[in-house]
Amino acid sequence: MPDLHPAADLYLSHVAAEKGLARNSVEAYAQDLRAFIELMEHRDIHVAERVERADVVAYLDDLTSRGLAQSTRARKTSAVRGFFKYLHREKLVDVDPFKDIRPGRRARKIPKQITIDDVERLLQAAGGDDPVKVRDRAMLELVYACGLRVSELVGLEMARVNVRDGFLTVSGKGGKERAVPIGRRAIGSLRDYLRESRPELDRAGRSTALFLGRGGRPLTRQGFWKKLRDYGLAAGLGPVSPHMLRHSFATHLLDGGADLRAVQMMLGHADLSTTQIYTHVAGKRLRAVHERHHPRSGMEIDD
Repeated sequence: MPDLHPAADLYLSHVAAEKGLARNSVEAYAQDLRAFIELMEHRDIHVAERVERADVVAYLDDLTSRGLAQSTRARKTSAVRGFFKYLHREKLVDVDPFKDIRPGRRARKIPKQITIDDVERLLQAAGGDDPVKVRDRAMLELVYACGLRVSELVGLEMARVNVRDGFLTVSGKGGKERAVPIGRRAIGSLRDYLRESRPELDRAGRSTALFLGRGGRPLTRQGFWKKLRDYGLAAGLGPVSPHMLRHSFATHLLDGGADLRAVQMMLGHADLSTTQIYTHVAGKRLRAVHERHHPRSGMEIDD
């Protein structure tokens, strides 16, 4: 009959080791579990076995009363639901208090994106010969050309990038690897960075990371996020996030006629339904194709 805190530690070790979740995902799970345990302690519950269905309902009501977005509530609930599912499977609790509670449907938001012209303005904002500017432009080009997640971008190793053949290998969610082609313009920016800027940033020549900050240390997620935000503001676009560039990558590919399954592979989505959310952007193109090719699409309708 484990106490809640040690039980949570067991579960976090499990998701890190056996599920292969990234460190950031494990930290998010830990925060959500700490918040749940704090609420249980306010209800004088300190042992996992004592958590009942009514306590779970109280937790869900608390999330709703705090005005959290549905996506945030779904994420937090998923963490705690997985926690008790694990405890029950390992026979650390006799009853799973989530057993008869149906998960709420998570509303899918249409991803934010920027236009092709906006991408050009963003890249122009990062223009310049300074080593950091050359690095930043290469990073922007690479995110947009490959649809990378920010963690994948800053985690790139030199050995994972094949500039000659024009592709890179990334380790995505769950440690799954995928090869992604690099466009010509991104290759050009990457070559400029490798030739001119990276040697300046890694004077000791010891780092294996592709993108470095001053002093030769790998650039962080937060560092790139701030850089991108500043470039977005400088370009008059407002704050731009790495995910907006990833969404724009998918949107512009589909709008240009790319196959949905090819985009799925490049994004690293395990399920095609995750990629299908981008198909809304191809509506105008699909209507044009329909009108051009369907035998009855162009017919006039009599009153």
